[in-house]
Amino acid sequence: MDRLCAATEIGRAPAGLPTAHLTDTCRCHAGRVPDLAVATDSIADRFTRWCEMVVARLPLGLDRVVPPTFLGFALINSFTFGVDLVLLTVFHGWWNWPVPVSITLAYICAFGLAFVLNRTFNFHSHAPVGRQAALYLVVVVINYLAFILGIGSGFTALGFEYHLARLLAGACEAIYMYSAMRWIVFRNTTPQPDRAM
Repeated sequence: MDRLCAATEIGRAPAGLPTAHLTDTCRCHAGRVPDLAVATDSIADRFTRWCEMVVARLPLGLDRVVPPTFLGFALINSFTFGVDLVLLTVFHGWWNWPVPVSITLAYICAFGLAFVLNRTFNFHSHAPVGRQAALYLVVVVINYLAFILGIGSGFTALGFEYHLARLLAGACEAIYMYSAMRWIVFRNTTPQPDRAM
């Protein structure tokens, strides 16, 4: 084996042996071989690290109050809220469907997407999806009845433009949904070490 390493160091391989693997498999190159378990990060891991870095730079001690999952939730749900508004515009503005039907269909699509993205990117949940989906369904039904139809349709009935009504309902909805997702749907049941403040 030492003869192979010596031959590789001077840029040639012994006759008859393949050369493609020598650079990465010789004992003398062990320190230069990347550890794929460490080197490969998923997009979800990078998203979480980015949220942690942003939260760590918040001023006035907010880094101790705002969890990185809140920033992740805000980013993901802002995106899915945009999806919701686009679908609402298509359903009601272009196709002239009734407001409650348009709100309902846009809501179902956007919240299905929000569940998948938050589960994967923000909360990194590996718990059984069935139980979480059932809890999420209950949370979403309560949210839908109270905030979306209640506040959203209520403001529309009072004469607010339907996009503005949906934005007002969305502000109330955001607080409720983050709390429910963090502490009910995706709660972490494994004990966490105490963090020093």
